[in-house]
Amino acid sequence: MSKKKLFGLLGLVLILAMVLAACGGSSGVEQAVEEAQQQVEEAAEEVAPTVEAAAEAVEEAAEEAAEEPAEEPAEEPAEEPAEEPAEEPAEEPAEEPAEEPAEEPMAEVDYDTSIYGNIDELDLEGVEVTFWHRYEDDSSRGGAINQIIDEFNATNPYGITVIGSHEGGYGDIYDKMIAGLTTGDVPDLVIAYQNQAAAYEVADGLVSYDPYINHPEYGLTEEVRADFFQAFLEADKLPQFGGEAFGFPPARSMEVLFYNADWLQELSDSGAISFEGPPETPEQWAEALCAAVDQPFSKNETDFSAGMELDTDASQFAAEVFARGGDIYDYEAGEFIYNSPEAVEAMTFLQELAAEGCILPVAEKYGDQTDFANGKILFFVGSSSGLPFVKSGVEGGEVGGFNWSVAAIPHTTPDPVQNIYGASISIPKTTPEEQLAAWLFMKHWTSPEMQKLWAEASNYFPARHSVAEGMSDYFAENEAYKTAFDLLPYGKTEAPVAGYDNVRDAVEEAFIDIVFNGADIQSTLDALTETANEIQAESAP
Repeated sequence: MSKKKLFGLLGLVLILAMVLAACGGSSGVEQAVEEAQQQVEEAAEEVAPTVEAAAEAVEEAAEEAAEEPAEEPAEEPAEEPAEEPAEEPAEEPAEEPAEEPAEEPMAEVDYDTSIYGNIDELDLEGVEVTFWHRYEDDSSRGGAINQIIDEFNATNPYGITVIGSHEGGYGDIYDKMIAGLTTGDVPDLVIAYQNQAAAYEVADGLVSYDPYINHPEYGLTEEVRADFFQAFLEADKLPQFGGEAFGFPPARSMEVLFYNADWLQELSDSGAISFEGPPETPEQWAEALCAAVDQPFSKNETDFSAGMELDTDASQFAAEVFARGGDIYDYEAGEFIYNSPEAVEAMTFLQELAAEGCILPVAEKYGDQTDFANGKILFFVGSSSGLPFVKSGVEGGEVGGFNWSVAAIPHTTPDPVQNIYGASISIPKTTPEEQLAAWLFMKHWTSPEMQKLWAEASNYFPARHSVAEGMSDYFAENEAYKTAFDLLPYGKTEAPVAGYDNVRDAVEEAFIDIVFNGADIQSTLDALTETANEIQAESAP
């Protein structure tokens, strides 16, 4: 009897028992059950050999499978996913990216998705970006930034809208940002000096540009990165925050030496100085500074004549130290070094010239520019962004104009070392969509076409080398600008650290005391260094 029949017979016995029980029969049931049991036992004896043989076959098959497990994938690799799909990733994880390529970028993400989201998947349609800046609408810079914004809004393929907002000067914007970091009322883009950005990041208020710059779709290629002036990019890498970039540069300015070329020529022709053209070394500079006191400019009909009026601010201090091969900040130690040998040398140089009456303090804001335009001082040191104002001042000045230009700060180094500075644009922490949209606007602003527009309207220097190719006409009309532009490869920057705003105030006080009040140089610089590092410690993250 087969197993199938055996099981069928058992089923019939059970059904019969249930029917008889329902009918109230008892003895009949017992007899039927006994007969069925006997038949089942006989059937079981018949199929037992078959069952045993089947069991032995199963055991042998199991033993063979256990002995050769490694051969199974090689024998039937195509069938394995169908038989055991859940096990395939564990057995062959290297093949998974090929099967599901959409998941591969996530495996390579090296940024915090809780801050940036998944950049590849963000929907930017309808995103609005608020930009706090300092450019008044009726100014040339305000008109240019509005044009740049309008161009982006009209042409970007993402559906992003940027809204520019004039929020006052740098100080006003800084105060609003500090307050906004507490209340949450912050823009999507904000103009900020590097030390201000560091202060915002102390409060965890910004996002780094690094994930955007490095992104394969939205970022910058190696070729584009190389087109930027590297000193511009380096300035935004904050040492207190792992060297990450918390700003991006649309432009920069530079500390330069303004000089009266006609007056210098008169001094050279008379033998009052031993060189021609602008001074290149501190010794030549000192020679001309003092010669100007004794030999006024021929067009100056007043009794006042001086070599230079010195603006004792922190950028001027840094420029003098840089020009001697020094620095004001030790990036490895993370501390200010205002008492370095180069700083002592620079302050000694200026203190001696002040004692001789060859340089004077600035009497009022922009007073040095005014006296320069009127032919009363031979030199002054200031920002290249002031070039248009100097030009108009000289043309409308008391002496009827003269030839003038700019030069590198006289230096002891083989090549010039120029103090380059300027505000960048930071991205406050908002939403992943708004942050990415903000970056895309910055890419637009720093494109060659927009950089040319911005440079010529603002008189700032563009952030990229290649922009010069389209500025030949502007260079021809503004020779001093071109001279300064050619000095950009020699740039160096001041400390981009939190607390530098307050440090600058301390520097100015020490600078005045040393140069014009005759304070002891070494002890004053030692005290300044201590104060600066205390301020940094109080402001540090």
